[in-house]
Amino acid sequence: MKIEHFAINVADPVAMADWYVTHMGLRVVRKQEGGANTHFLADDSGDVMLEIYNNPPDEVPDYAAMNPLLLHLAFVCENPEQKRAQLEAVGASFAEEVHIKDGSHLVMMRDPWGLSIQLCKRGSKMLRCQQS
Repeated sequence: MKIEHFAINVADPVAMADWYVTHMGLRVVRKQEGGANTHFLADDSGDVMLEIYNNPPDEVPDYAAMNPLLLHLAFVCENPEQKRAQLEAVGASFAEEVHIKDGSHLVMMRDPWGLSIQLCKRGSKMLRCQQS
């Protein structure tokens, strides 16, 4: 079995999709305008997708109140410091930074809606086709 996508209910999928396309390099594979405003966003490999939607509005989790280790999106990133500065300039906020003995550098942030995102520069690559 292969994972097709991971889905999350968010407050503003239209604005969030635009932000992730513009600032995180994702691309819209499919979207539904109106209703839940569902957007399927793929990474640059086309092998991983995120589905964001708003259905119903009163069940959107309070992502900003969650510990980042409870739920986060992790992105391969060759230069976490540089990407952190870029994301802070467009509404993201810094949460924490970790350097692991294996050479990994992890920067945890929150997107403008409070969802945790992690910038991962691994000491040893974990994916077969890992890109930055």
